[in-house]
Amino acid sequence: MTARQDDAAPQTGSPVSAPEVKASPDRLYGRQRGHPLRPRQQRLLDLTLPRLRLDPSVLADPARGFGRTPSGLWLEVGFGGGEHSLAQHTAHPDVGYIASEVFENGMCSLLSRLVPDGQEGTAPVPDLLRLWDEDARALLRALPEQSIDRMFLMFPDPWPKARHAKRRFVHPATIQLVARVLKPGATWRVASDDPTYQAWVEEVMGAQDLFDTAPPATERPEGWPPTRYETKALRAGRQPLYWVFTRR
Repeated sequence: MTARQDDAAPQTGSPVSAPEVKASPDRLYGRQRGHPLRPRQQRLLDLTLPRLRLDPSVLADPARGFGRTPSGLWLEVGFGGGEHSLAQHTAHPDVGYIASEVFENGMCSLLSRLVPDGQEGTAPVPDLLRLWDEDARALLRALPEQSIDRMFLMFPDPWPKARHAKRRFVHPATIQLVARVLKPGATWRVASDDPTYQAWVEEVMGAQDLFDTAPPATERPEGWPPTRYETKALRAGRQPLYWVFTRR
């Protein structure tokens, strides 16, 4: 999963009328890098990211991947610029937070908020925040069953063209992976401002029996930190929707 490409090139397409789509491709995202990295960004990837990257060797027991024992585990897929991840981590300092993003510029955006310029390799990093810079589905496959207490998908790339529906993270095949790692009663928060994606979420989630569903909220609920994509959507006059799906 990757950050949205809103600032790269506009995407257009007609709404998808049914959740019958091709199988997900080997990866859901497009490019991993936008503009060329500046020296500070390269240092963040070379020096800071390795100290925060979730070690694949601990995925069978992910709580071991943190600097101290977390009270629970939360996972965000496609964190974009990192505003939501950092806000959740700050508001819930005892929770082990795994933030996943493949887009290098988005990764740098979050890392730049964590360490001062010039101290990329030496400044302390959070004990209970870990980053995953590969496809989130690989992480979902590797994590133990019923190991995640809460999951987030905030304003994902909508891939609005019908032929790109298979790249959407909300996909019948991916829902199986999400359900596998969430504990019974765990919640999956999803937000989108794109009408095509909103209709798609309603259809796909309405056709499954792994999660309890409810009508989406039209105003950001309490405890949902804002993101740059939400701000951009509201400025453009688009109506975000906010869902909470509960693992049965």
